[in-house]
Amino acid sequence: MDLRSYTRQYARQDNRLAAISYFGTFAVYFAALALAISQADRWYVLLPAGVVFAFAAVRLYVLQHDTGHHSLFETRRQNEWAGHILSPFTFAPFEVMKQNHNLHHANIGNLEHRETGEIHTMTLREWQHAGFWQRLGYRLYRNPLILVPLGAAFTYFIRYRWPKNSGEFGTFGVLLHNLTILALLWVLYSVAGLQGVMIWFLFSLLGGMIGVFLVYLQHNFEDTYWDRRPDLNPAEAALQGSSCLDFGWFFDFAVANITLHDIHHFNARIPSYRLRQCHYNLPDELAPRRIKFPEALRAVTLKLWDEDKKQLVPFPA
Repeated sequence: MDLRSYTRQYARQDNRLAAISYFGTFAVYFAALALAISQADRWYVLLPAGVVFAFAAVRLYVLQHDTGHHSLFETRRQNEWAGHILSPFTFAPFEVMKQNHNLHHANIGNLEHRETGEIHTMTLREWQHAGFWQRLGYRLYRNPLILVPLGAAFTYFIRYRWPKNSGEFGTFGVLLHNLTILALLWVLYSVAGLQGVMIWFLFSLLGGMIGVFLVYLQHNFEDTYWDRRPDLNPAEAALQGSSCLDFGWFFDFAVANITLHDIHHFNARIPSYRLRQCHYNLPDELAPRRIKFPEALRAVTLKLWDEDKKQLVPFPA
């Protein structure tokens, strides 16, 4: 079977499905936040409502990611408008993040352009030649207790206020994006006070942590793919260099199927609401290896790309 022609049949946008996903996620986002704030004195309501809010925030981010590929709605204009509207809720200015993400797709698996990836990976050879401070910095950076919580806080609340390439791809858009976030926070403070803002902040941070963990797992697992040109194989980089996480149907639904990252990288025109169908209808001979949760947890111990073994490996003893 030709995989490219197979995936092409799922690269079809449907405004009805897109609208259900888009506006339905917004409805859950606002309802969960309102419930968490109104029931702040009841932890048994606050915590589950906050977790639902956090996953809804992740889902909005994934839908914005779809609009950046013009794969959510049927027309380019619809996707562009939808992406810009999502920006203040995902903390990601649409135009700059769209362009940066396209660079990531163009250089997936390319050891010579690792700056386009979300999580930096050193090679074993680079580690062996690195000095004490460089090794210490990289150890701290790749420590999950730092990477996930501090990485989420830094990325979504600080770094995205002025993402890389902002000057090239959209200075005005980034400034307008930041002003819109401030305006929304002012509205939230006016309605719910400081407590409401803190609840929004803490569970937004939880959403960011879920997002960082997923981003890590998308390209950091034992038998991922890295190479250098001219040996780099783009199709193999897309499929083998991106993971398929098998955490169950409900988790896939909660994060808009971003867990099926291999098929997405192979054909970014497949909308999130068709990814699962596309993936699980693959014939057995083409079905990729699926990473379950225990293996995903073990993947955080893998830190360096060994160019000789073609594997992601832990730090050497």
